[in-house]
Amino acid sequence: MDEEYGTVVSVVGGGATRSIDTNSLPDHATGAFPNNGNPNTISAQTLSYGFPTEPTFTGDATFARAPGIAVNGVPFEPGTAESVSCESGENFRIEALQEFLNLGLDFNNAHVQPTGKYHYHGVSQMLVDAYAADEDLVHVGFAADGFLMYYSKSGDYRPSYVLSATARSGSNCTPSGPDNTSFDLAGTSPDGTYTSDWQYSEGIGDLDECNGTTIDGQYVYVVTGGYPYISRCLNGEFTDLGPDGVGPPPGGGPTPGVALAHWPSGSAR
Repeated sequence: MDEEYGTVVSVVGGGATRSIDTNSLPDHATGAFPNNGNPNTISAQTLSYGFPTEPTFTGDATFARAPGIAVNGVPFEPGTAESVSCESGENFRIEALQEFLNLGLDFNNAHVQPTGKYHYHGVSQMLVDAYAADEDLVHVGFAADGFLMYYSKSGDYRPSYVLSATARSGSNCTPSGPDNTSFDLAGTSPDGTYTSDWQYSEGIGDLDECNGTTIDGQYVYVVTGGYPYISRCLNGEFTDLGPDGVGPPPGGGPTPGVALAHWPSGSAR
């Protein structure tokens, strides 16, 4: 147990399964919660996970709501529940790292679920610094399919996503949450506010659709400073850590019915 922050995490890798038990409290400082963008208070959780120690690479990119767990026991959950729905039929999932809607992220690119679960939406420099050594690659987490997750201090491993060149469509669009002022998105340029602003462009970077690559013969995922930040899909066999494993395809828009809420029902943000 971390005496300063109360972190409790156990990682046991014997046999076919890597067992992770965690209270989801980070082993570093956090921002203040609740705050103007997030009404929730961090609290200890009781979470247990089992990931394969000998993962199977399928190459079949499968959406993962919660693709993995950081080495300190804090979940990686890059997506959000927040969205914009248009009367013309379009639905846009809002990214966590954007300037359109304040989601109360702290300096770790993290915030809190209504359950009290603290989780990362992007790179936490404090997490990286805590586990960094002389090597460029820092082991920062375990993916749900069993492959390891790293961060590159040099930034040598670049994502392969670009902003779409196609203007958005959508009229009389309303964001989820208490601010339901409508606006038009038709003709606006993708800028990263919405998940669907991004498109996978094979070969433009160093990483595949799931932000993974093979290094020294081992397939790994890389947490990056640019989109998708944390893998939105996995290339191995896994059981999704989300409520039902349903979600959008990598680089695509949201799928209705996926419960990702950070705000209580009726006041989603």
